[in-house]
Amino acid sequence: MDCDTLIVLTHGAGANMHHEFMTAMANGLAACNTVVARFNFPYMRANAIDGKRRPPDRAPKLIADYALQLTILKQQFQPKRVFLVGKSMGGRMSAILAETIPVDGVVCLGYPFIPLSGGEPRLEPIERCLAPIMVIQGERDKFGHKGLVETWPIMDKVQLKWLTDGDHSFKPRKSSGATLEANLEQAIASARQFIGIS
Repeated sequence: MDCDTLIVLTHGAGANMHHEFMTAMANGLAACNTVVARFNFPYMRANAIDGKRRPPDRAPKLIADYALQLTILKQQFQPKRVFLVGKSMGGRMSAILAETIPVDGVVCLGYPFIPLSGGEPRLEPIERCLAPIMVIQGERDKFGHKGLVETWPIMDKVQLKWLTDGDHSFKPRKSSGATLEANLEQAIASARQFIGIS
């Protein structure tokens, strides 16, 4: 089966590919002659079998699995263009993968800039990503909020889209007047524009 555009949508650290956020994004990115594919990373596949919660695998294992999944999907669909779209950890892995595997673009949905355990910002995947990259971020995301992220020079190479009062899941506070539905719609519209699907 040939398709024009393959979008590979990867999950974050704590929720699998069937999470409502992932489903909303997959449905929102669906378009004519476009395939939106999701998969679970190995630790989530193990969780689906026995129900035990596990921390994410180390990055090398995640990247190796991601590369394998992408190879299979490209063989299956023979796309003209490939975009990697990832939530949080999935976005970070997408940026890392795009350093070694040519793709047409990367979209990070809530990029985990700041490790909550402390340490330096995770800017290297963005610095080394060879594909065009978009980051869609809630304005008050605890992993990297607006006032902080905009101070880093490396972000000049990124298309940055801010979601009104959004947290890491794009959810705003009621007092802001914004809604999660509106922020999700804005995220989907921005990603579609970046990817070039109408």
